Amino acid sequence: MLDSLLVAGLIEARSHERMALLASHSPDAQLRGLYGELLASEARHFGLYWLQCERRWSRGVVVERLEQLAAAEADLLSTLHPEPRMHS
Repeated sequence: MLDSLLVAGLIEARSHERMALLASHSPDAQLRGLYGELLASEARHFGLYWLQCERRWSRGVVVERLEQLAAAEADLLSTLHPEPRMHS
């Protein structure tokens, strides 16, 4: 269960990062606005998963496992997708 919550949180965190880039660099003003509005919801989603983890496990356990999963994610994505993707 911890892994499922953290993986879902990582997906939301990465979407937040990518939307921030799109909001900053899109040539279309309407799209910049849309991505900017979506940033807050992506951040909230990550926060909800984090809260669920901390209700069940100690912060130390959650942080340690998140670091492990994030490292595995980085290794995997570097071999699969040379370009950023949403919800990869």
